[in-house]
Amino acid sequence: MARIPAKLQPHINSAYPGPNPCLIASVQPDGFAQVTPRGSVVVVDDTTLGYWNRGGGTTAKNMSDGGKVTVFFRNTEIRDILPGGGIARFYGTATIHTSGPMYEQVWTTMVQPERDKDPEKKGHAVLVKIERAENLSGKPLEG
Repeated sequence: MARIPAKLQPHINSAYPGPNPCLIASVQPDGFAQVTPRGSVVVVDDTTLGYWNRGGGTTAKNMSDGGKVTVFFRNTEIRDILPGGGIARFYGTATIHTSGPMYEQVWTTMVQPERDKDPEKKGHAVLVKIERAENLSGKPLEG
């Protein structure tokens, strides 16, 4: 199991509302990738990312338990800790949480502007168990 380096975790948690929201890629039924920005991406633990899925759009429809997800992170200001353009890719498998502790953890950890977009808390949490974490060159992340 791949790990999310501790030195990257605060940068991922604060990627939004700055200029660097994470991008989430899922697979559409026709095999094409659906890529969308998500400001709610948070580090749940060293091997898990989470995000809030509030909408009924294509990404929400593509997401299911066991679905494959790629999370793309980029912050050019941290090239000293993430060489290769400040880019990291995380590949994993999704689980959907409509209630319970993981649902609450993603909700309370994500930034306030994202909670403000779902004031009635109608969305759900998606957890992505990371199977592979790599830099732009495809090398495993260190740290």
